[in-house]
Amino acid sequence: MNALRPYQESAIAALRTSLRGGKRRPILVAPTGSGKTVIAVAVIQNALDKGKSVLVLAPRRELISQVSAMLVGAGIPHGIIMAGEPRALYARVQVASFDTLHARGVRTRRMLMPSADLVIVDEAHLSIADTRKAIIAHYAEAIIIGLTATPARGDGRGLGEIYDDLVPVTSIRELTDNGYLTEARYFAPTEPDLAGVKLNKDGDYVERQLGERMDKPQLIGGIVENWMRIAFGMSTVVFCVTRAHSRHVCEEFLRVGVTAEHLDGETPIDERKEILARVASGETTVLCNVFVATFGLDIPRLACAVLARPTRNIALYLQIVGRILRTCEGKTDAFVIDHSGAVQQHGFADEFVPWSLDEKETVAERRKKLREANKAAKEIVCGKCKTVFRGRRECPGCGNVMVPPTQAVPFHSADLEEISPKKENRDMDWSGKVAFMAGLKAYAREHGYADGWVAHKYRTRFGVWPNDPRLKEAQPMPYDDATRKWLISQNIRHAKRRVAA
Repeated sequence: MNALRPYQESAIAALRTSLRGGKRRPILVAPTGSGKTVIAVAVIQNALDKGKSVLVLAPRRELISQVSAMLVGAGIPHGIIMAGEPRALYARVQVASFDTLHARGVRTRRMLMPSADLVIVDEAHLSIADTRKAIIAHYAEAIIIGLTATPARGDGRGLGEIYDDLVPVTSIRELTDNGYLTEARYFAPTEPDLAGVKLNKDGDYVERQLGERMDKPQLIGGIVENWMRIAFGMSTVVFCVTRAHSRHVCEEFLRVGVTAEHLDGETPIDERKEILARVASGETTVLCNVFVATFGLDIPRLACAVLARPTRNIALYLQIVGRILRTCEGKTDAFVIDHSGAVQQHGFADEFVPWSLDEKETVAERRKKLREANKAAKEIVCGKCKTVFRGRRECPGCGNVMVPPTQAVPFHSADLEEISPKKENRDMDWSGKVAFMAGLKAYAREHGYADGWVAHKYRTRFGVWPNDPRLKEAQPMPYDDATRKWLISQNIRHAKRRVAA
């Protein structure tokens, strides 16, 4: 098993502190792509070392396969309780499908529930359903640890009914700054008219009515047209409302010659595996889906998310955006193309979210109070390229200057010059650049930063990505005083920006 990242070690320490403090059901909160399964495997190994038995609960086949693969990699014997899988009920670690375990062990009682001193609940935000609560209730004497990126019900209320402590690990912003996640860019070309669409008991839109409103030829055409303009060729996942809506979007992509496939919960298992394999390899460019890709989808090459499904559920929104933030070789940005108004409603994915176990107040209500208290800048949609941004007047996407209608448009009378890196950086010879790269790699190793951090810092210094083979082959070496001072200056600038924000 690979060495844990610093924040993953901190997560395990925080869980220990919670349990030593008397808590029995902590929920670990970490963003999509932070390696929650890696943390879980380390926790499982610690439990086994103490002679404990462990049950891992997950809501989807892909998640169970991911956990199983990680356990195999760590050399941990285990059984799988899931339809179509052989049983190994005597193993001290069991990985179970919620649905299969409930059907066999609770509803029909065709099998004995596996013993467990520790229960780990993956995608814990989904554990509030009655069938899942019934399973958790069976293990009243066990330690229960929840894992999720979004600890809230569909209506935004907390999970205090099940869990007794909230253990935050890190944030999307921190993971992005350290090179563990990819920077997201947002585009909002259209916003749907949802007047009259009713809400369900969870506070989100009624699916049937939403599907009727969104499954229109002009809207579907707009999805493909904007993708062709903004993200052509990028590995993409499209989030649709209904099966019919997803198939229609898929057909439109195919019509213009883009390789696309449709996936939903009723797609046969073998076909589903084949579709996901083609997306992972790049053979299929666009994956149109209904709910299948909202969580548990781990395909790092995905670089664009098209939101064709409006939602008032912030947890669902963050899960969707999280699908495209994983790092991958050659991937420099992640694009969010929003046809749903979700970015306007929920903000950027790296914004602070005031999660809580409180079952009375929603995340949206707490966020509104925070924004009013801090007078946070509202998101602006560029009138030219539709990039969504905040805290500035100049669009970071195209440079368009946004000014209030009553203010004169500013202009500068000067000869235009190409914007390029500073002269002293351009003039540095290759030996200096390779030495600088080697120093960055050494600094990253010292501080536990990912390769993405190194690439971003090199680009900050020289204005280009370090794609030259000489840079990629550079081995970590002690950095000189000039590099050290430059890194310190970057850290100070970063700290000042955070304080200002």
